[in-house]
Formats: sequence, C-alpha cells, structure tokens
Amino acid sequence: MSTAPQQAEQHHRIDYIELPVTDIAETKRFYGAVFGWRFEDYGPDYTSFMDGRLSGGFDRERPVGKGGALVILYSKDLAATHAKVREAGGSIVRDTFEFPGGKRFHFTDPTGNELAVWSEP
Repeated sequence: MSTAPQQAEQHHRIDYIELPVTDIAETKRFYGAVFGWRFEDYGPDYTSFMDGRLSGGFDRERPVGKGGALVILYSKDLAATHAKVREAGGSIVRDTFEFPGGKRFHFTDPTGNELAVWSEP
C-alpha cells in the first residue's frame, strides 16, 4: 500500500503553481542552483519543477508582472539561502526583516518574478 496521500485528501489544497518567465533555461539554472529543484521540459516554452513537496511549472506564454500572489518558500538557514539567491543572479528587493513568528526576505528571479523566503527566528 502506498504511503502517498490519496488524491481525495488533496481537496482544496494547492496542487500545482505556474509562474510566467521570459527564459526557461535561465529559470532552470537559477532555481536549480539556489533550491536544488528538478525539472522536466514540455516543449521549448514550458518546464515543470519538483521541489520534493510541491510541483509547478514555468511558462513563456504569459507576461511576467508584479502584483500577483506571493510565493513564500521556507529555509532552515535564511542567511545561506539569501547568499545563494544573490550568487545565482537573483536580486534582493526587500532585505531580511522580522515579523511575528520569524524572518524573511523578498527577491526577484532573473525573469522578474518576486518570491520570498522565510525562517523561524
């Protein structure tokens, strides 16, 4: 018997997320270098990613823009992740700050998508 949750148990949970990008190869390089994600290409304009818990995709079909949902990732070592984002070519757009329950920073990937990373205090 499989230990994976049954699909019915996933009702109303986030199942997949897609982000627009301008450059699939650069996106794969960046997220692979910073977070170790794995990818599977579906043609030249789409790649799916697997982070070990959640899957999603990057596509070149929609324009990149600000103001959408903010994807927030967790890190057990916020300073190390901050450094990896910068080393891989991301831009820190809001440096590390504290909030009730932890600390986080915001960054943009090389395509311009804004994400955040948080950790406990």
